[in-house]
Amino acid sequence: MRWLSEDESKTWRSFLHLNSILGVKLDHDLVVNHGLTLAEYEVLVHLSEAEDFTMRMSSLAELCYVSRSGLTRRLDSLIKAGMVIKRTCPADRRGMNAVLTAKGLDKIRSAAPTHVAGVREYFLDVLNVEEVQKLGYLIRKPLAELVLGDHPRSGDRGGCCDAN
Repeated sequence: MRWLSEDESKTWRSFLHLNSILGVKLDHDLVVNHGLTLAEYEVLVHLSEAEDFTMRMSSLAELCYVSRSGLTRRLDSLIKAGMVIKRTCPADRRGMNAVLTAKGLDKIRSAAPTHVAGVREYFLDVLNVEEVQKLGYLIRKPLAELVLGDHPRSGDRGGCCDAN
């Protein structure tokens, strides 16, 4: 076992702390201004970027890094609010699609400026252009290794997601 050095430990803990604080602040801004959680916003973003505003539930769960049942719980309030509907997948009648409604599209369009303003204020605006580029590179490097690379645990989400 190779333990973390003092510098590595401080960096890791700072990264976790930053991630937690950003999540809380961005979530708060969306809830207060739009009645939408950050997790719900994430679902709406993915659906708004999908072809025909439609995505297979299993694919959406993977993008949100939650299980299918976790996605269903996340969708409940969006469905109740009329922002998303579930529809049988036409290509595979066994599968279900999540579909963004006009109301959901209006919601994401109104909430996006609040979210972007928060990302800028709480994170990006304290960095210069070069720092943003360097940080982006540094984040993408282990991310690519974990998601796409030959890392022994690549693609392993610790059992949190159901198989397709």
